[in-house]
Amino acid sequence: MASSTGVVVAALFANGAIAIMKFVGYLLTGSPSMLSETYHSISDTGNQVFLLLGIRYGRRDPSREHPFGYGKAQFFYSFLVAVLLFGIAGWESVRHGYDALMNPHPPATGTATIPVLDVTFQAVYVNYGVLLAAIVFEAYAFSKAHANMSRQIETHGWSGYREAFRKTSDVTVLTALTEDTIAMAGAGIALFGIYLSRYTGNPVYDAVGALLIGVMLMGFALALAWENKRLILGESLPTEEERELRDIVTGFDTVVNIIDLRSVYFGPERVLITADVTFVDDLDTTEMDDVITEIEAAMVEANPDIEKVYIEPE
Repeated sequence: MASSTGVVVAALFANGAIAIMKFVGYLLTGSPSMLSETYHSISDTGNQVFLLLGIRYGRRDPSREHPFGYGKAQFFYSFLVAVLLFGIAGWESVRHGYDALMNPHPPATGTATIPVLDVTFQAVYVNYGVLLAAIVFEAYAFSKAHANMSRQIETHGWSGYREAFRKTSDVTVLTALTEDTIAMAGAGIALFGIYLSRYTGNPVYDAVGALLIGVMLMGFALALAWENKRLILGESLPTEEERELRDIVTGFDTVVNIIDLRSVYFGPERVLITADVTFVDDLDTTEMDDVITEIEAAMVEANPDIEKVYIEPE
């Protein structure tokens, strides 16, 4: 959990600074891509706030109303990120890009002055500098999220990011990683669109850049909402991991059969296992308790995400 918090805090500071710089660039040049990127970074900043709220809320101790704790709060707040922040930012970017395409304005050619230094320069260079700085900041935040996700891939033996995206329960790191990737791509698109419009004198490239940024944001919103939906509804462990647990249980000589085995995520990297197991007839109560304890320990050793195990002898 501490590593997830570090990932989110790093992204929060990076995106807050970038949002301010992008807005200044938009005010100086009126670039549609810069406005889309401003929406993007503002939503990213709000995103981190929501994720921190989810982490903080998820750390609350179990109560009578919530006997398994509040771990699913992170799933809920990540879902809000997708629906309220990325969806809105994406829609606004698409709308603004479409409006710029239908009502094009010539690229800004004004200048900006730094009074203290008595330096005058083309305002468009502010956009270039801001977007290049944004890529650097996002690359730093991406490296933090990448390191965390790589650890999870190695721990679970996943084939790569595609499998991790489908199977991870750590939606905080998943959101940060995807957001940082989209942020770097968006800044690159904006930079290219602004440069082409400046070079050719045709504002359509800048407008298309804004439109593409919005489409990316909306696509990410849908993908992230879908991934959180599966966990909010109570997803089980992947089939192969459940099969491994079944093999562990049936590997004990005193176990006759597994009548039922179920698993569910009740928080990021927190799994509950329940199993109805038939034991051999000649086991007394003490021996059965010992076997159940050994089964529970073997399950936890095989999968460190397992936090609670309930075995019911049949």
